[in-house]
Amino acid sequence: MAGISTLILISACTNPFAPKYEEEIDGGGPPISDQTTIEGVFQNFQYAYTFKDTLIYGNLISSDFVFTYRDYENGYDVSWGRDEEMRTTNGLFQNSERLDLIWNNVLLSTVDSLDANIVRSFNLNITFNPTDVVRVDGRVNLLLQQDAETRKWRITRWIDESNF
Repeated sequence: MAGISTLILISACTNPFAPKYEEEIDGGGPPISDQTTIEGVFQNFQYAYTFKDTLIYGNLISSDFVFTYRDYENGYDVSWGRDEEMRTTNGLFQNSERLDLIWNNVLLSTVDSLDANIVRSFNLNITFNPTDVVRVDGRVNLLLQQDAETRKWRITRWIDESNF
């Protein structure tokens, strides 16, 4: 009987299936930013990919957003707007098991009062299933604008400079 009491006492103190809540990730503050800083935009971008959160991702993208990538097979650039970006990203979120995005060095940063151009390198691992993992390395070339009233930064243009 003493053994059962000890087991109940130990299991009440430590539950391996309910790990301790972490208030900070990597010591850098809360996992979601209010987007009043450019780094907050990158933090929310990483959060949205990690947790496949289209609501957070959608808050990063301005209404006049344009995404552009180079179609190397056909030799021309392809662009689309916010609606197609949200559909495409949602498809990525729905069809992948895991997304691991790591932001690396900022290669260019030009910021004035309401506009910013940031070129930053990244690594993205897309796990579709355990035997289908795609690694994308490259750079994003982002134009961001800050709303004068809310002070939130949003992405207005994304030029993809990745190897994919």
